[in-house]
Amino acid sequence: MSLKLKIRLSILTMLTLLLGLGGYTFFTIQRLEKGALGIQQANFRSVEYGEQMLRALEQLQDQPAAQLPLQQLRRALTREAANITETGELELVDTLTQQVADYQRLVDDRAPAAQQVAQLHQLRAETHRMMQLNAASFNQQTQRVTRQAAQERRTVLTLVLLSTAVGLGLIVRLPRVVLRPLRRLRADVEDVASPGPATQVSIAKNDEVGAVALALNRAFGYMQDQRSVTRAALATERSRLESLIEHLDEGLLLLDPDRTVLLANPAARELLGREAADLVGRRAEELSQQTELLHQLFQPLLAQETVRAGETPAPVTLTIYRPNGETAYYQLTLNHIVSRNRETSRTEFVGHILSLRNVSDFKKLDEVKSNYLATISHELKTPLASIKLSLMLLQDERTEPEERQRLADGIGDETQRLLGMVGQLLAVSRLDAGAEIQFDVQPITLAQVVNYAIDTVRPQVDDKELQLRLELPASLPAARADVEKTTWVLINLLANAIRYSPRGADLCVRAHQATPQQLQISVQDCGPGIAPEYHERIFQRFSEVPNATGHKGGSGLGLSISREFIEAQGGRLWVESVPEQGSHFCFTLPAVVVN
Repeated sequence: MSLKLKIRLSILTMLTLLLGLGGYTFFTIQRLEKGALGIQQANFRSVEYGEQMLRALEQLQDQPAAQLPLQQLRRALTREAANITETGELELVDTLTQQVADYQRLVDDRAPAAQQVAQLHQLRAETHRMMQLNAASFNQQTQRVTRQAAQERRTVLTLVLLSTAVGLGLIVRLPRVVLRPLRRLRADVEDVASPGPATQVSIAKNDEVGAVALALNRAFGYMQDQRSVTRAALATERSRLESLIEHLDEGLLLLDPDRTVLLANPAARELLGREAADLVGRRAEELSQQTELLHQLFQPLLAQETVRAGETPAPVTLTIYRPNGETAYYQLTLNHIVSRNRETSRTEFVGHILSLRNVSDFKKLDEVKSNYLATISHELKTPLASIKLSLMLLQDERTEPEERQRLADGIGDETQRLLGMVGQLLAVSRLDAGAEIQFDVQPITLAQVVNYAIDTVRPQVDDKELQLRLELPASLPAARADVEKTTWVLINLLANAIRYSPRGADLCVRAHQATPQQLQISVQDCGPGIAPEYHERIFQRFSEVPNATGHKGGSGLGLSISREFIEAQGGRLWVESVPEQGSHFCFTLPAVVVN
């Protein structure tokens, strides 16, 4: 049964009881009213007429011959004759009528006054009998109506009590019938909304509450599906974020507004030499007192008494000495996590992020650049000083002509050296600026390139008494390359080999066809060699390789420019070297294929 039907039946029951009680009371009162009117008409008026007759008889007793009282007597008697309701009342009225006629005759016959008075006494006696008869009947009718009224009062009271009991029952039961399913529904909804195992609202009856429960189950099912999808998406995003944080090469520490560490990724733990249990859940004030490194790490955060929106301390560089003796440089950055509360429309601080970025390479690059500037200054200063001294000697008239020629040749060599260094710097600046270097690629013979490069470095080879050996087959095909850029590369490789080779050592220049499409040229020396970890680093700009001889290298640009020149022509430049066994620099060029 539906709740609507239950409520309608309850209201209908109350309405039926109310109408029944009201109708019964109405008809009872109407019946009593009719009984009262009947009593009034049947007896009360007869008694009233009897009193009128008695008053008229009293007047006739004082004035026996008065016509007015006699007329009043007759009028009252006539009315009484029309209102006969009791048994024997008709005989009394007939007797009174006969006696009034007899009295009228005595008055008309002028009978003695004693007879008239006696007749009046009889009339009075008969009138009293008539009044007593109606009075007795009036008392009986009144008692009967009183008993009936008492009976009806008890009946109405019973009906009132019954209606009250039914009403009270409905008052107690109807809210219970309506509210009990709602309370059960609310409890089931709370169970479903709580983290407990309940997933559906129980449907006890097929009524409105059951329909609501069914609709809620559909909604909860949809919400459960959406929750599963959302949880899966959140789990995916959380896993992705955790994976991203775990694999960051930067150290990362996340702290809550109370400066308690919530997260420390592996890079930060490795850098600080601590396990996650030693950091997570600890306050920054406590950790900063343990080591000097932790003190420097949390100092920017602890130095701020209050956090203000948009206020971020400047990055700090931390110097960390590793157990293997290396020095590492990390840039410490403090950022405040800000979140906007949609309910209050206010900005709130929810935590802090400390990030440690490894800037060792940049620091070393800065040092390399500083060393490079010092080297360039030294490299420029030496030939300039030599040129200045040679010019002073040339200006001296005592200098012999042969000495003048030697000084002029020296000035030319130093000038050429300065031009080479300036050319390297210009090439680097053009490459850094993104300018495209023009290449005049055409078929060339490697013998031309090799011979020109050897002629260029021949004075240096002779000066160090090196044993130069050429392995240049006559059957090599032509190469497709820029003769000027390729010659520059080979000269740079020969200059490096000469610089690092000991006096009187062997120096070999080879050329051969590596594949049908490529030619390979190599320069092999007997220098100190290069460790494998530096095989790629030497081709970076401004790089230097430590060596046991203590020889200071050049500008650190030649190999970098050489590789870019070779790769731009479709070739490759690399080194093969073992410490204490010399170095073998090789590069390839495209060969001219003859069909």
